[in-house]
Amino acid sequence: MPQRALHWLTAALVFFNLLFPDGMTEWNRSMKRTGSATADQLAGANIHAYVGIAILVLVVLRLALRIKDGAPASPSQEPAIFRMVARFAHAALYFLLVAIPATGIAAFYLGYEDAGEVHAEILKVLLWVLLAAHVLGVLVHQFYWKTNVFRRMTLG
Repeated sequence: MPQRALHWLTAALVFFNLLFPDGMTEWNRSMKRTGSATADQLAGANIHAYVGIAILVLVVLRLALRIKDGAPASPSQEPAIFRMVARFAHAALYFLLVAIPATGIAAFYLGYEDAGEVHAEILKVLLWVLLAAHVLGVLVHQFYWKTNVFRRMTLG
């Protein structure tokens, strides 16, 4: 149950920051143009940053629970090659969910512009690709292999 709650809370925050990065974008644009930002731009950037930090904290908690309690077993209907791909994809998701906030912190709080470029131009794109693959994997489980993966991650 705690891992499931952390999964969905993290997912909601990730989608919030992916779909509404405008506060950080406006702050960044203003800082590059004029060297300053309005209070509203700073507030928008802070919301984006605080959500990113919350994601990082939740992911660390989830990883700790995963180490302590383990991950749920893969359904027997899933072919071995797909189990291996799923393990790789989950590891990559965890990596990105740590690396993205870390590069965002480096850019916003420490002023490393290159970290901001990696954060927004590379890691964010990789995250979108992995999220699409993750959702596709759930759909394959639900409709092709007819496993309980979706139910397990929603209702338990």
